[in-house]
Amino acid sequence: QVQLVESGGGLMQPGGSLRLSCTASGSIFKIYTMGWYRQAPGKERELVAVTTSVGTTNYEESLKGRFTISRDNAKNTVYLQMNALKPEDTAVYYCGAYVAHAPSADANHYWGLGTQVAVSS
Repeated sequence: QVQLVESGGGLMQPGGSLRLSCTASGSIFKIYTMGWYRQAPGKERELVAVTTSVGTTNYEESLKGRFTISRDNAKNTVYLQMNALKPEDTAVYYCGAYVAHAPSADANHYWGLGTQVAVSS
């Protein structure tokens, strides 16, 4: 089993910055794609940004330039730097990762419980 634990959310004024962290633990052989998704009230969960084990990144197009994803493979941790925050960034931010438990095993997808980000004056 794998656990993903997010941290770093909170209340921020428009224009401010937050840095989210997500650390994976448990039965891990290799983490493939790892990244961030968000779900605003009344909306579906959407991609924010993901990164592969070799550093390839993919962003929701509208967030490029404000959000930056990074990863520390040695710590099984992914980060999301969020700058110039807007009220519409308010959502629960979820960490997701594809994790293999053994060299020959298929990767399974795991979710964290989420961290709330609220942007308001």
